[in-house]
Amino acid sequence: METRAVEVLEYLQNNSGSSSKEIHDHITSGISYATLKRILTHLLLEKLLVAKGQGRGTKYFVSSAFELLHPIDIDQYFRKEIDERKIKAVFNYGIFELLAENDVLNEKELVFVSRLQDQFTQKISELSEVEYKKELERLAIDLSWKSSQIEGNTYSLLETERLLIERETAAGKSKEEAIMLLNHKDAIDFIIEHTDYLIPLSVSRIEDIHQILINGLGIDRNLRKGRVGISGTNYRPLDNEFQINEALNKMCEVVNRKKNIFEKALLTLVLISYIQPFMDGNKRTARIVSNAILMNYKYCPISFRTVNSIDYKKAILLFYEQNNLSVFKEIYLEQFNFAVNTYF
Repeated sequence: METRAVEVLEYLQNNSGSSSKEIHDHITSGISYATLKRILTHLLLEKLLVAKGQGRGTKYFVSSAFELLHPIDIDQYFRKEIDERKIKAVFNYGIFELLAENDVLNEKELVFVSRLQDQFTQKISELSEVEYKKELERLAIDLSWKSSQIEGNTYSLLETERLLIERETAAGKSKEEAIMLLNHKDAIDFIIEHTDYLIPLSVSRIEDIHQILINGLGIDRNLRKGRVGISGTNYRPLDNEFQINEALNKMCEVVNRKKNIFEKALLTLVLISYIQPFMDGNKRTARIVSNAILMNYKYCPISFRTVNSIDYKKAILLFYEQNNLSVFKEIYLEQFNFAVNTYF
């Protein structure tokens, strides 16, 4: 976001309900009034501001969605060490109300997603059933590899392909790494076969996907009954089974009420990760469940193949610590674009 827009937002955070003239008179950028009006219009479209009144009586306010959506320089944010960052260290129950009240995609992003989805729909309409299944298999291998890599799995993409197609394990790799990848493929195959299994979204169905992903890995099934720590942050998820269940149910309510399919999938992905309902396998579960929602509504699934694992982790940590979705949303949109233009 340009510096002048940031200055306008900062001014309104401290001077809520100002008119455009008051904003123009007090900001220091020396911009013309016409330029300020264009900036205000842009910030309204980005859902970072709301306007009340008409004509000269129009007043501007930072929106309730500002916390969720305002741009943050991720590199600058993580230059501070863990203990130096001012964060929301405990789980924020208010996130559900905030997300229920606000759409997280602006008009430009809605058009972008709609255009890509139309492109995807056209592409698959031209494929035979055999061709479609072949491309879906390719995406499933890529997703299994990348989702596992994000969690520290050291299999290469080529080694993953050999494992999943030929059941050939890679030399020097652990048995657990192979099981993780095979479980991913099993989970993806399951949601392909049962496209409506997670519609509507429910806690028990999320648990079912988690059980497929952690099968044979010595990880507790069911919801957590105690604490879990997250490396790289001082954010502490809920540590009570009943609170975790309540949070998951609230998440399901919010997601099920959303109309936009892409938003449903995006929120599912970040909120399962934020709640951390299981002892392990949370982000893996989130990626599969998110894709299940997309696939049920015949949206293009996302492999995350080109995402940098560190960038992914930083973006999700930013959501944990600030409840800010801006960086992760950008990654999700980029990966949707990549999937539509790479597969099928």
